[in-house]
Amino acid sequence: MELYDVLTVYHGGTDIIPSPKVDYGRLNLDFGPGFYVTAIYSQAKDWANNISANRREAPCVNIYHLKQRELLKNCTSRIFQQYDREWLEFVTLSRLGEKPWQGLDYIEGGVADDRVIDTVRLFMTGFISAEDALKRLKYFKPTNQICLLNQEIVDKYLEFIDCKNISPDE
Repeated sequence: MELYDVLTVYHGGTDIIPSPKVDYGRLNLDFGPGFYVTAIYSQAKDWANNISANRREAPCVNIYHLKQRELLKNCTSRIFQQYDREWLEFVTLSRLGEKPWQGLDYIEGGVADDRVIDTVRLFMTGFISAEDALKRLKYFKPTNQICLLNQEIVDKYLEFIDCKNISPDE
């Protein structure tokens, strides 16, 4: 994985968030509770449009600069390069409430989104083996999500740049 001194990241939703809070997230997400961003603008737009449809509010994308290289030198992190067994087990444990993210400040990897969630659920419920799940997942190019779980890390290494309103069909 290539590291950046400053990485532009995005958070899609319906609110302008100049000062993100990590304790606002839900426990059983892929990488636990935290503030989620992505390095993929189109993915943030999709998140914003999904949230907008549920809330019936205008979608927007918050833009940040993340001092990634410096952050990773000064925190505990876990980076998943691909959909592999470690990623599958981590996401499964997290979604089952087992808290594999405890003690971590930064987690990065693929999203268990609509394209892959059925496979993850089949594995979680024991209908398919890890090997079968991984065979299915190998056909998907991982998306990107970064979960920031430590408020001090967010305050020190994540800088709000702007919030862009987007049209729902964009």
